[in-house]
Amino acid sequence: MSHDLESAVESALGQVQNPSLGSDVYEAGLIHDLAVEDGDVTVALDQTAVDPTMARGVADAVVSAVGGVDGVNEVSVRRVSPQSPGRQRGGAGHPAGNAAGSQAATNGHAAGGHHGPGAGHHDHAEHGHEAGGDDEAGAFADIDRVIAVASAKGGVGKSTVAVQLACALAEDDDVGIFDADLYGPNVPTLLDVDGPVRAGADDRPQPVETGGVEVMSTGLMNDSQPLAWRGSVAHDVVTDLAETTDWTDRDVLVLDLPPGTGDVPLSILQETSVDGVVFVTTPFQSSVADTRRSVELFADEGVPVLGTVLNMASHTCPECGDEHPLFDGGDADDLDVPVLAELPFTDEVQATAVPGEVPESFDELAERVTERLAEVGGIEVDDNDAVDVRGLDSEARYDAVEEGFTSVDSGEAFYLVSDRDPTPVREFLGDLAGVDDPVLAFQPFEVEKRDAETWVLRTRRP
Repeated sequence: MSHDLESAVESALGQVQNPSLGSDVYEAGLIHDLAVEDGDVTVALDQTAVDPTMARGVADAVVSAVGGVDGVNEVSVRRVSPQSPGRQRGGAGHPAGNAAGSQAATNGHAAGGHHGPGAGHHDHAEHGHEAGGDDEAGAFADIDRVIAVASAKGGVGKSTVAVQLACALAEDDDVGIFDADLYGPNVPTLLDVDGPVRAGADDRPQPVETGGVEVMSTGLMNDSQPLAWRGSVAHDVVTDLAETTDWTDRDVLVLDLPPGTGDVPLSILQETSVDGVVFVTTPFQSSVADTRRSVELFADEGVPVLGTVLNMASHTCPECGDEHPLFDGGDADDLDVPVLAELPFTDEVQATAVPGEVPESFDELAERVTERLAEVGGIEVDDNDAVDVRGLDSEARYDAVEEGFTSVDSGEAFYLVSDRDPTPVREFLGDLAGVDDPVLAFQPFEVEKRDAETWVLRTRRP
């Protein structure tokens, strides 16, 4: 991280005014964290102290101000709760893990070009969750399994697969479906449900129910008006709805993501605990190529990719009755993940989804998804054996990792729990172990993202 760039970003933020309080966002204590890495800037912003009618304008002003700084490539605004103290210019007064702490990690231990334990820009206190609070693990925290359905592009039948999968899973489980596709909220139409969404006693929006499946979507609340949200505003709309929806006791939630790999789907993945993602594509060559890139990106975010669904894979000729491919040129083997289903282009697949009355192909898909969830079940770790560096400053992180790793004998497992992606710690472990090639030496080297604030690493000391 360039300290000069961070200073320029801070200076730009100092020009953004909080119209509710008549001061800049720093003086108002709204900036909870700032991370600058390779030209990408993430600002953790508390908008609760801003007049709700002005909150989105403040977020947009932050994006505009920071985006105008030379050297900044991309700006992300994360909405946080007000429990943690605001960050001061230069990073003073903020909990461990802020941009200043990251700078200390870079400067204090970078002689060998290595990154700090759990390097990254997320702070454990960033989202303001309190022990025992309702938001302790973010959106969908009380739901046993969350299955995301994604696609690299629109028009491939992603939402159709999402609603049919939800209806198939509902034969054995209590299921909800959350329509996060803000720009094309088709789930209500595909399930033939209407609003209005009503608020419960605590003013939380209550999902609409059909056949035992609970449904929440912006499409139930916008009166069919076109939606044209900017990135930061779209993120706020979706995450607010995800965090406040008053689900009943659900076993499974199907999360219908927006198509592509833009800010909204990635932000949702970063701020929720997703157990696995199912990609939907057609066998068309360009669709398969785009899906391959998306699969790699989602895997980099720490989300287990359960597999792909090839939709519109074939059609039956009405004249001869033979089945023929609908597209040529795409090879699903290029995706390097299991093909969970190949769905034909039929009226049955395209029909309105009804819980308990799904086509057989979707029953089979639900079984495969359930099997894959069990296969990617995650890293089992005994909390007593793991080094937990969440919330520690950079020096304390290094000390904790060094103490824990050096206490492990050669051949024994080493576990690390962090509030950011711990992959860069491999270089530091390599120094401690005295190996020339840490990538080859540390096998296996498994990293699992459990939620927005918890990553688990498992490896073995050489």
